[in-house]
Amino acid sequence: QVQLVESGGGLVQAGGSLRLSCAASGRTFSNYAMGWFRQAPGKEREFVAAISWSGGRTYYADSVKGRFTISRANAKNTVYLQMNSLKPEDTAVYYCAKRSTGGSSWLSSSEYDYWGQGTQVTVSS
Repeated sequence: QVQLVESGGGLVQAGGSLRLSCAASGRTFSNYAMGWFRQAPGKEREFVAAISWSGGRTYYADSVKGRFTISRANAKNTVYLQMNSLKPEDTAVYYCAKRSTGGSSWLSSSEYDYWGQGTQVTVSS
């Protein structure tokens, strides 16, 4: 079992920044890749970013590339999502997730087997 707890969401004005954190427990954190997804009201959950177990590889949705940065601190069992230049369209519930071992896709939510409860990010215009 893996437990994931997100934090750091909130209300911010357009152009502002937030840093989300996801604390993991239950298994050896450094053994698995992690991802961030988001879901806006009335929309499907979408991929935001992912990072390999070592942090050596990162992946981003085109909509956040250049504005968001995913990172991890294996010694702290934590993955982060630094969000800069936020836009109203970034408003959503943000979820962190553990990628399944041997998964073939980084972008599909079906390749992730454990999820946090989500944290709300609201960007005002």
